[in-house]
Amino acid sequence: MTTPMTRAMLEVNELTTRYITRFRESIYAVDHVSLSVGDGKSLGIAGESGCGKSTLALSLIGYYFPPLHYTSGEIIIDGRTITGMDPDEVRKTILGREISYIPQAAMNALNPTQRIIHFIEDVVLAHHPGTPKKEIYERARERFELLGLPASVLQKYPVELSGGMKQRTVIATSVILSPKVLIADEPSSALDVTSQKMVIKMILDLMDKGIIKSLVFITHELPLLYNVTDDIMVMYAGQVVEIGSADEIVFDSVHPYTRALMGSIIVPEKGLRDVKLTAIPGTPPNLKNPPSGCRFADRCKYVRPECRVAPVDLHETASGRVYRCIIPEQELRTLYEHEKR
Repeated sequence: MTTPMTRAMLEVNELTTRYITRFRESIYAVDHVSLSVGDGKSLGIAGESGCGKSTLALSLIGYYFPPLHYTSGEIIIDGRTITGMDPDEVRKTILGREISYIPQAAMNALNPTQRIIHFIEDVVLAHHPGTPKKEIYERARERFELLGLPASVLQKYPVELSGGMKQRTVIATSVILSPKVLIADEPSSALDVTSQKMVIKMILDLMDKGIIKSLVFITHELPLLYNVTDDIMVMYAGQVVEIGSADEIVFDSVHPYTRALMGSIIVPEKGLRDVKLTAIPGTPPNLKNPPSGCRFADRCKYVRPECRVAPVDLHETASGRVYRCIIPEQELRTLYEHEKR
């Protein structure tokens, strides 16, 4: 969450986007999502597969191509509202410069028929026509060396690179124009542990050096975010269910889903290593026809009849916690304490 003393670099207010199927059915994969990331800050977004994380990432960069459609809400980057802008203007003046994106399966994002330097030239010239190729090369060399890649990689084709090198190449290309906000969608999921650590360190180094101002890091591995981001937002079935600092979410979460998610994965952090693993029963709801009440109700051990009656709003408690549940925070904590006995 952005404090009043921190200027918001990325602000999202009640963003709703949907997929429209060939049968004209609407799937609200991002449902009234709000978030804020301050200058120099990082936000992690976690949740199980299908919760809307990647759709949110595409929505944040204005990537509205059928079947994905913008419905409502606003996206503001460094004080500039980009929702409602002409798509061509977004592509020319926003993408890559104001906000950039590392996609899932980033290793497949490179053109197999182009040398890496030619791919980068296309990216830069699309935004800054007339930039001398020598200047592009020098900037690319600088970025690549910062990410531990020799300048010789610029003359290679993607097929000549290892998976880890391709991943770093995509990252270097994504930040070639020094974007204010970087959206990283599971950038380390296809890598081995050593390469994962290297990629994450490189992204954080980009922030430390001021090449990017703010970071949104998306993953289904919630504990990973504890070591990467300042704050964490948890999504479930297209909605935000809890937002807090990394410490709060990992060690002191409030929402039943967040606690269940933490209890279903192995956590190496001290204080959680001995927690017994438990599976979350059931499956997420079908977003073609979501339930009228709490979307987690069918899987929640604390469910009450009133949970199924009406939509549950996201609210902030007196202690500053933001979560989506009709049960008061203190009552939830009492339930959790009782379970420990």
